[in-house]
Amino acid sequence: MSTIAIDLQYLPNLEFFCAIWEAEEIWLCSEDNYQRKSWFNRTQIKLTNKVETLSVPIVGRRPRVPLAEVMIDYSQNWQKNHLRGIQSAYGKAPFFEFFFPYLENVFEKKPAYLWDLNLGFLTICLKLLQRPVKLRKVEKKAIVQADVDLRWLLRPGGDFSDRKYYQPIPYLQLFGLDFEPNLSILDLLFCEGPSARRLIQKSIKKE
Repeated sequence: MSTIAIDLQYLPNLEFFCAIWEAEEIWLCSEDNYQRKSWFNRTQIKLTNKVETLSVPIVGRRPRVPLAEVMIDYSQNWQKNHLRGIQSAYGKAPFFEFFFPYLENVFEKKPAYLWDLNLGFLTICLKLLQRPVKLRKVEKKAIVQADVDLRWLLRPGGDFSDRKYYQPIPYLQLFGLDFEPNLSILDLLFCEGPSARRLIQKSIKKE
């Protein structure tokens, strides 16, 4: 599989990485319109008693606006809340101290647009996973040339088990006895460190 077109996620979940793992190029189209109830501005982490959704606030309702024009609302103290939530969830994880500074660095850049924030996080996550894949920004008309188009298919409203990309492979999480699948890549990185790459490969659903 050579090229996969997909929409950006905020700190993407495991299904996202399973879906793009074998691609040589990932195509991203900033001309696509923003869609509510997507992963574009939200992710999920595991706290002591629950799975918590972290959402990035955006300026206005943003109906039918290109992704590249969705602005982050910095009037809300969301960055501090997200960092505190991540620290609370994973501060005692084995690889927290190693990976957390990379996240802080992306947050501190405070990009105006959510597209740039998500792209920054995707770039660093792929680096931490040691997955050398080319990220390419393409125009909407070029998407038809992609080998696979996954834009807006991986949505919060659907069940990942109904799709063909991710099968949960349990690993040791910090809280609770029950394994929570398909959380943000942060959960896997902080808990498993260098083993995260191998676990993603094992989690790719076989057709």
